[in-house]
Amino acid sequence: MSAVRAAPAPVRSGRVSEIVLPSGDLEAPHQRQPAIGGPDVRTIGGRSTSMTTDEGKLLDEFTEGNIRILNIIEGDLENGVVMCVKFSTDGSLLAAGFSNGHVKVYDAFDGQCHHVLTCEDRMPVTSVRFFPSLHNQTPEKNHILLATYASGHVRIWHYTSGKCLLSKNEMRRRNDTSSSAFNISGDKFVTVGADPEIFVYDSETKKRINVLEATNCMDKMDGHRFRVFSVQFHPNDPNVFISGGWDNTVQFWDVRSRHAFRKLYGPHICGDSLDIDPVHYHILTGSWRTDTPLQIWDFGTGEKIKDVPQDRLFGSMLYCAQWVGKETLACGGSMQNMARLIDRGTLNTVGQLANLPNGVYAMDNDRQDPRPVIAAAASNKVYLLKQVPK
Repeated sequence: MSAVRAAPAPVRSGRVSEIVLPSGDLEAPHQRQPAIGGPDVRTIGGRSTSMTTDEGKLLDEFTEGNIRILNIIEGDLENGVVMCVKFSTDGSLLAAGFSNGHVKVYDAFDGQCHHVLTCEDRMPVTSVRFFPSLHNQTPEKNHILLATYASGHVRIWHYTSGKCLLSKNEMRRRNDTSSSAFNISGDKFVTVGADPEIFVYDSETKKRINVLEATNCMDKMDGHRFRVFSVQFHPNDPNVFISGGWDNTVQFWDVRSRHAFRKLYGPHICGDSLDIDPVHYHILTGSWRTDTPLQIWDFGTGEKIKDVPQDRLFGSMLYCAQWVGKETLACGGSMQNMARLIDRGTLNTVGQLANLPNGVYAMDNDRQDPRPVIAAAASNKVYLLKQVPK
């Protein structure tokens, strides 16, 4: 874990022995081709779930406020921890990357596993991204998934056939490729990792077309100086994106220019915790720290708009944060091992999933208004959540 996330939260001891549906992942993962209607899901009809360990201790995962658990997708323990999750553009599929190098593609409605994508190196999957769904898209662009790995590899999968269309070692000095993003038009994608350089690729040729980095002058901060964990394209500009990492800056880039054109100071990014509101172009940042971890910024100026207060009882150091619809923002992290929904206007907590078995390393929503489904990943589980009316 330390190779891909900073200071992960401790895992609770004890093996869950009750109220867990049997997993169908009984065969070796590389031998199994899951059938529709198969394993990996349990449905929760109530407000909370309770589990006990072999030592008889209760482990309660519970919801509070206006939030409901729809399903819990529970992967085989052999797959390890869920490191990343991503919905498809239409919200019908959910991809999850595991710490053993497997990528699984699930039906987002019922949680059934349809496809398993495996590779030989078995290094953790650090990001998964579906190719954007576009009008007049050619058939060869359908069913394409981009995945990055702690080994420094970038792989492009045709996930329905299980065929790997590209496997490229980025040859980073410190190996790890941490995250990736497609632009809105789908013709380019970028990757970030343990090195401060950012790589830009042409989606059609799958070749690297630019390397973005800071100047050699240490007095000028026009790029990153340390590991980069998160990258997010502008929702309406195919050339502009932001990135964040350990150097406490968010950098603003144009894929056509070598150096960043703007920066903001403050956020300490350790996961997929950058997002841009497509209406107001407000940036949401989640930092792995106890003091003001959640902040909102203006994209046009880089100025801070406000700090979002910590929850008094369930404050957390954040690995993930994003806008959810027009009225809500979501975040998740460690220390209190929780996922939290916050009203954008009042900044009050409107719902939370708490007391999870491990920190929330990844989160996404299906962006299907007005109340999107949210996927929050903790340990080997993905919780599918829905905000409900008061």
